[in-house]
Amino acid sequence: MRTIILLHTLLLGLASPLVHADADAERESLARIVHELEVLQPLLVEAEAAADPDARIRFRYDWLRKDLERIRRGIQEHIDAPRGEPRSLAPLRGDYRQ
Repeated sequence: MRTIILLHTLLLGLASPLVHADADAERESLARIVHELEVLQPLLVEAEAAADPDARIRFRYDWLRKDLERIRRGIQEHIDAPRGEPRSLAPLRGDYRQ
């Protein structure tokens, strides 16, 4: 029994740094996603400027911009939040054609 407890304690001690390392890697990856979302902004401006204003069906850049900002904010809040704190998010619009 003592051996099992010692083995269990040893395994928990070894797993703890791995869990911490994975959380750090996740936060780093999420920070890169936030950066990429910010890089998209000039591309949106360029695409919107090139859009045909007289088109029968127009792409809703304003909706896309708001959804991307909502995603960026949600990721950033997750990065900044204390670990383990649940939160609720508003749904995305998702349909960008009008």
